Amino acid sequence: MDADEACQGHEGAHQHEQDSHEQGFVFSALEPTSDLEEESVGEEEGAEAKDKNRLIKGGLRLSLSRAEPYRGHGSQYSAGLSEDTARIRQELYTERDMQEFLPVDEQMDLLQKGAAEIIRVADLRERLEESRKAGKPLRVKAGFDPTAPDLHLGHTVLMRKLRHFQQLGHTVIFLVGDFTSLIGDPTGRNITRKPLTREQIDVNAETYKQQVFKILDESVTEVRYNSEWLGKLGYEGTIRLTAHFTVSQMLERDDFSKRFQAEQPISLHELLYPVMQGYDSVALECDVELGGTDQKFNLLCGRELQRHYGQKPQIVLMTPILEGLDGVQKMSKSLGNAIGINEASGEMYGKLMSINDELMWKYFVFLTDLKQSEVDALKAEVAAGKLHPMEAKKRLARTIVGGFHGEAAALAADENWAKMFQQKETAEDLEEVAVAYSEIAGSEPNQVRLPKLLVQLGLAASGAEANRKIAEKAVKLDGEPAGGMLVSLAGLPARIVVRLGKRAKVAVIG
Repeated sequence: MDADEACQGHEGAHQHEQDSHEQGFVFSALEPTSDLEEESVGEEEGAEAKDKNRLIKGGLRLSLSRAEPYRGHGSQYSAGLSEDTARIRQELYTERDMQEFLPVDEQMDLLQKGAAEIIRVADLRERLEESRKAGKPLRVKAGFDPTAPDLHLGHTVLMRKLRHFQQLGHTVIFLVGDFTSLIGDPTGRNITRKPLTREQIDVNAETYKQQVFKILDESVTEVRYNSEWLGKLGYEGTIRLTAHFTVSQMLERDDFSKRFQAEQPISLHELLYPVMQGYDSVALECDVELGGTDQKFNLLCGRELQRHYGQKPQIVLMTPILEGLDGVQKMSKSLGNAIGINEASGEMYGKLMSINDELMWKYFVFLTDLKQSEVDALKAEVAAGKLHPMEAKKRLARTIVGGFHGEAAALAADENWAKMFQQKETAEDLEEVAVAYSEIAGSEPNQVRLPKLLVQLGLAASGAEANRKIAEKAVKLDGEPAGGMLVSLAGLPARIVVRLGKRAKVAVIG
């Protein structure tokens, strides 16, 4: 039987073929294995599991203990949900009395905002129609591997889209990839990731949970750990799971293909990552999975595995990769171009004000809840000269800071920034000069040598002149007299208004 014939028995054969072609590979279509079919939980085990479940009235949160993974009879790698879990979900639906949802067009307007690609739009619309008729929310998940302790605004692009689904009444699953973190996502990597210890993963996972609820509503968010099912998959289950894919399919993935052509090592366990991520969708019976555009291969693996297990393939909604403060590279703490969501309000505000105007509009789309039409209207006002770009950027900064620290903190940060940058003259009226931190670095981290900075800005002809002017108290930084030859910065990149006498420039240090 060829691949096309094998697909005939599965729902969505045409969709399967299109998914494969869009990604550039063709999955082998195998019939579901009977050993992997859904199994029920025995009365004793079901009762024990029930005691560990937590039901929050009026919401849809089903939180299972991470320490006790799903356990089925016989096979330890069953993808099916326990009868007890399924029953509790049904009770939740009943308690909500057939939830009413907004018209599909209104839902699509919010969900499509900022989406880079949806596979596929017609399917999402159809799934939303079914959800609305049945009064049953869609199950929407996004997975996050706790590979670092802190989240930044780049991570929140995906979380904000999760929040949109949540605001529309759907069930949002925040999946902590505590098991897949042991493998390490190879996406965008030209070398194998260094594995984390279980202790590191657990600590990072806890900080993730604390930070994510600055965006998501904790009372109606389902938090899950993929060790619940992957930890019990077993060697036999892993073999059966990987049988659905071929090595050639994996090597067609862009990351692996580049490394293979460059004769760089690819560890065998890295090939398992997309398979494990795909299996998460089966275990959670997802209707929609969110991910970045760099995750497309992994997300399509989930669709394929769901077909093999008799589930409707999930809708894939991808968000773009957000550039950092430099406007060029992907936001990353390791690149020094990130804004952490736990950063102080003043520091967050200042960093947002340092971005270029073009990047500002991307941040409006992906980091705020403004409708696309509202962003377009703002952009048109700036283009027509009715609104200064600086004022638009200040609105962006207030909006984002307010979302994490509250309106009062955002207004205080706005006022403090204005005092520093808009005394006597507005910062936008001054010439901006990019200065490499390495050229003016002091002996301590985030410290600069003021005489060298003055020379770099062209405000002093030599170091000797700069030293003299500083000693005469003729130099001001953000409106305040310079206190010495060394200046400490809150962080990098930094933006400082430097005045010497009647001359002033804006130093953009990075």
